[in-house]
Amino acid sequence: MKTKFIFVTGGVLSSLGKGLAAASLGALLQARGLSVTIQKLDPYMNVDPGTMNPFQHGEVFVTDDGAETDLDLGHYERYLNVPMTRKNNTTSGAIYNHVIAKERRGDYLGATVQVIPHITDEIKRVVLSLAEGDNAADVAIIEIGGTVGDIEGLPFLEAIRQLRSELGRDNCLSIHLTLVPYLRSAGEHKTKPTQHSVKELLSIGIQPDIILCRCEQSISEELRRKIALFCNVDHDAVFSSVDVSNIYEVPLKLYAEGFDQKVAIMLRLPARNALLENWEKLVHTCATPEKKITIAIVGKYVNLKEAYKSLHEALVHGGIANRVEVDLRYVNSEMIDESNAAENFCGCHGILVPGGFGYRGVEGKITAIRYARENHVPFFGICLGMQCAVIEFARHMANFADSNSEEFDPASQHKVIYLMKEWFDLRTNHLEKRDGGSNKGGTMRLGAYPCKILPETRAFAAYGESLVEERHRHRYEFNNAFKEALAEKGMVFSGVSPDDALVEIVEIPEHPWFLGCQFHPEFKSRPMKAHPLFREFIAAARRHAENP
Repeated sequence: MKTKFIFVTGGVLSSLGKGLAAASLGALLQARGLSVTIQKLDPYMNVDPGTMNPFQHGEVFVTDDGAETDLDLGHYERYLNVPMTRKNNTTSGAIYNHVIAKERRGDYLGATVQVIPHITDEIKRVVLSLAEGDNAADVAIIEIGGTVGDIEGLPFLEAIRQLRSELGRDNCLSIHLTLVPYLRSAGEHKTKPTQHSVKELLSIGIQPDIILCRCEQSISEELRRKIALFCNVDHDAVFSSVDVSNIYEVPLKLYAEGFDQKVAIMLRLPARNALLENWEKLVHTCATPEKKITIAIVGKYVNLKEAYKSLHEALVHGGIANRVEVDLRYVNSEMIDESNAAENFCGCHGILVPGGFGYRGVEGKITAIRYARENHVPFFGICLGMQCAVIEFARHMANFADSNSEEFDPASQHKVIYLMKEWFDLRTNHLEKRDGGSNKGGTMRLGAYPCKILPETRAFAAYGESLVEERHRHRYEFNNAFKEALAEKGMVFSGVSPDDALVEIVEIPEHPWFLGCQFHPEFKSRPMKAHPLFREFIAAARRHAENP
């Protein structure tokens, strides 16, 4: 088998940064000339995160092929600059769903279906699918979600235990990320959480090869030897993963520790030094901005920043491209009205209204958009943000006072945003054929679709090309019945589907920079190559800061 496998597990508590660690390792191996892919195995019973509350799960990341996935896939794409697919994320729900479907079809020939071997075999099949084909990656990094000891994660850990035995130690490597807390009152790091975490992993039958210690500051050589002794690993296989101010520093920090070198030695990978000039340049640019600007993000999930993770990073990328530091001001759209809009947006150099579902907070978003339009503040609307921009323009420029989306007010006489029945029926029927029944999962326009860009528009100036592909996640579309009326009042439809049936981008050319898009450009932004729309939005915000 060409592909080598690296399994990344976590202990003690969640949110330690397994996704960033896996992505950073992938970037280091890629910089050594290897091809890399990463897969996330999530233990929860949902088939995918598409129907989960953002406050519980955070952002839903969408791939080109229309998979609704964990937000860690966003980290993978940003660090590796390699598009992920539905093969790169699976859940307990998807695994059990597939096994039960096979049992109903009689594929198991009447056998008693059990966690071992049927569930674990299915997990192994999903993992090994990354090694199929002539273009299989040199290295596949498999991140196991949750923490060691979680009951729902046990089948995944058993599956990787079996894989290590079946594929051999030269083809598999186990990395365990664990917390080494620093107690300021005692003035020292504590290793007991790590020891107990590794003990739990050993009880499952997995001996970690490398231990990555998440800590506030680098641990001493003495502490490394202590961890190595109690956890049965080489003393040079214990590494620090220290807190950083900029997440794009992580690959360089791990490289300085010799992390990728140890991985390469243990997996017998080609002995080539990582070429990290681009990462060094990126970190230097982040550390030496020429100016600082403030962008307001007007959303309904602002109490959990992870709900806007890709959006946050895309704005940072736009800042890197324009040599500015972007300060993000999260504004709860439920708290915005005409009486406090000026107060909330005072000092902001740009206003961004992101996507979302449901009516809660929508009027606040519309108020924010009106403030941006009337006060000539650069504005960027994404998905629901674009729809709200159309509603606001229809109400206050086209004098359709009751304008709304069919999602929010089915009785409106001016449904400028509506449920395009042909599209919805097509998606629903496809889902019923695939899953055997109608349900909410996947009943949206999902994944990458082409967009035709009109010349002599802000969108064309940003992209520099007439046809692009962008990722979607929505049910409602612009109602073309109102296209002519809004165009007469100054709205330009600068991006449409190739058949002209769907509006993808709207803008107001008389405004310093006012643009809304139906798709999610944040999913395709990269730290070393900012998405064109984010790059131009931040450029406009910088101009506004310099010439208010």
